[in-house]
Amino acid sequence: MAKHKGVEPAPGGQHGQQHFEFFGPHGTAALLVALPLTVLALPWACNERGCLKLLPKPWVPGFAPGQPLYTHAALAAAAGWFALVLALHVLLPGARARGVALPDGSRLTYKLNAFPVFLLTYGAALALGNFGLGAIDLAWAADNFLPLTTAAIALSSALAVAVYAASFLPDPSTRGRRLLSAHGASGYLAYDFWMGRELNPRWLGGALDVKEFCELYPGMIGWALLNLAFAAAQARDHGRVGAGMLLVNAFQLWYVADGLANERAILTTMDITTDGFGFMLAFGDLAWVPFTFTTQARFLASHPQPLGAAGVAAVLAVQATGYLIFRGANGQKDAFRRDPSHPSVSHLESMPTARGTRLITSGWWGAARHINYLGDWIMGFAWCMPTGLAGAAAVVPFFYCIYFAALLAHRERRDEAACRAKYGADWERYCRIVPWRIIPRVY
Repeated sequence: MAKHKGVEPAPGGQHGQQHFEFFGPHGTAALLVALPLTVLALPWACNERGCLKLLPKPWVPGFAPGQPLYTHAALAAAAGWFALVLALHVLLPGARARGVALPDGSRLTYKLNAFPVFLLTYGAALALGNFGLGAIDLAWAADNFLPLTTAAIALSSALAVAVYAASFLPDPSTRGRRLLSAHGASGYLAYDFWMGRELNPRWLGGALDVKEFCELYPGMIGWALLNLAFAAAQARDHGRVGAGMLLVNAFQLWYVADGLANERAILTTMDITTDGFGFMLAFGDLAWVPFTFTTQARFLASHPQPLGAAGVAAVLAVQATGYLIFRGANGQKDAFRRDPSHPSVSHLESMPTARGTRLITSGWWGAARHINYLGDWIMGFAWCMPTGLAGAAAVVPFFYCIYFAALLAHRERRDEAACRAKYGADWERYCRIVPWRIIPRVY
């Protein structure tokens, strides 16, 4: 694997003490090819023509007729959407928040207005689309899903190339050298391109944080709008929007809205504080999220599944269980961080650390060290349930559950490594008190 010459050490990093993730340079080189192919494989294996089943069936996988792999119109629509959301983010007012301290000691300021941008764009789609005035044909996005997917892959790849190339140039916004990611300045081309060489690339004289913008704005809002497009397509082709489609739209709309309304919380996540902005995040934010997370709605648009009252009740119960765990755990942690003496968390047991902080050892966080991941996955399972037995047999509509389980397991391992480095012997002691990783008494 080619290695760059003269790469400066990453501030705060461990250059010379290579600790590779994703199976190192060769693994990331494979992912650069495999992930775009995976995104394209989903509409190839499951579309209005049929779905690839677990057991041999006469249907032969293939792209839906009438949807070419690429069109100029789809590329223009994808680029136009990115430009529109970017313009709204820049022009609309927003709160200002400071991020955590970076390896060089600095703290960046972020403009936060994801929720207003979401309300404006999603509200306009409802008002002007098929469920309102009908001035915009929302189903067009469903009918052109394949070329839109290709366009998103192309645009996210181009963005990754642009920020990677810019990381070697002086930063005009700071008049100095760029702050590199501790994980993305190894000197290995494929690895650095995947992980992200620059930690926080900024445009418009430093006013726009490219990573934070891509993390929430175009992909997350686009996910909700694509779901709406599939609901419009189902109404057009089948005469109504079924209960399953309504549930999928409602659950995922709530998830998106909740994430955007709590935009400030993302400033402390690993994506913002630790990972550089490279292909992993650019592709993940702009292509993977909107074009794989919509698989359930895309399946139901062509293959409505009867649920009945009992089915609806079961889906709602699973969703409520997941949300209770997810929100309860995160709320408990946030309340404890703000004020451990607050009546809502004063009963919790905790252990002191050498850093002067405390780790919760009872309540939700006494059940498992990453109990919030369990709630997150259960909610994801509820999103797949409306596709019914047909969806389970076809596998593709349940792709999110399978992928998300692998993602959370990998993320948990990364979090564990970071916590072990942060707390040292205290983390080992904490793990003896709370031995379960995600699922109490199972894993």
